[in-house]
Amino acid sequence: MYAVIQTGGKQYRVQQGDVIFVEKLNVQADEKVSFDVLLLGNENETKIGAPIVKGAKVEGKVVGQVKSAKIVVFKYKAKKNERKKQGHRQPYTKVEITAING
Repeated sequence: MYAVIQTGGKQYRVQQGDVIFVEKLNVQADEKVSFDVLLLGNENETKIGAPIVKGAKVEGKVVGQVKSAKIVVFKYKAKKNERKKQGHRQPYTKVEITAING
């Protein structure tokens, strides 16, 4: 069984046991989170929500708060001696999918 969930403005296709990286959630490690389901499917049938499937939830456990690899933002204007170097590391929440109910 699989489900499509939405969090942080992005959609994810998940199955039980998957580990996904979602936009940072304000929860601590080892806490439980639940997501609304947009689409629920298996090999026989598919349920599509409008916009969510009634009574369906995806439950997960927060593994930890992590950051992505560093990217360098470099702004430069030719012939003006104008340079700006800036780094960025996007924060993510690592979530393990424990159950799909629906």
